[in-house]
Amino acid sequence: MAVAAGTPSRRRRRRRRWLLACAVALAPVLAVGALWPTTPGVGNAEVLIRSRLETHDAPLLGALPTSDRVARALVATEDSRFYVTPGVDPISAARAGFAMLTGSVDTGAATLEQQLAKNLYFPQDGGLLDKVDEAEVALKLDVGYSKHEILRMYLASVYFGHGYYGLPAAARGYFGTTPAALTWAQASLLAGLVQAPSAYDPVVHLDAARLRQRHVLNRLVATGVLTRAEATGAFAAPLGLR
Repeated sequence: MAVAAGTPSRRRRRRRRWLLACAVALAPVLAVGALWPTTPGVGNAEVLIRSRLETHDAPLLGALPTSDRVARALVATEDSRFYVTPGVDPISAARAGFAMLTGSVDTGAATLEQQLAKNLYFPQDGGLLDKVDEAEVALKLDVGYSKHEILRMYLASVYFGHGYYGLPAAARGYFGTTPAALTWAQASLLAGLVQAPSAYDPVVHLDAARLRQRHVLNRLVATGVLTRAEATGAFAAPLGLR
């Protein structure tokens, strides 16, 4: 005989699935606490950034520009909860855990701290164990530095494609200008590059870069940074690519 919906048996199975989903979601958090002493400290983050830039003959970003347009576009697109999470987004972690349990697409996204941790400490993709370590180092970055400092370090060291490491090199290389002088059109294009710098390289793949730029502008509207009219104007404005 078929079990009717809402019977105790059906409810027990549903409860077990949700408990298992919660356990999967919490497992990385518990692992972070247990493995905290075994992962790198982050006191040398600035040293690693300088070394990375020297290797690629790139200038250092000493401070975020006052306009901080790229930073605002980056947060809107890559990590809209940046200012309210402790380096790891529990909502994204729970979503990723549930996706792992159900075999669906993992919709969890890495925070800016996790991305910075990967860039500086785990540049080679080592699979699931490295993801746990990245999360742990992301928490350490959030404890050790202010959000403002993390944004600056991220923009100082991230790869923007076409051989440009860090925001000063990208602003100069793509547009012949400084980070402080970037327009919303230019800033939104640059913020879109960090997800896939080679695929969105505007010198080689301008159409793809422009589609990504439109997405960034839409995110700026969705997060209340720009109005729809301002975003439309930014997309229509000349980029001034060199």
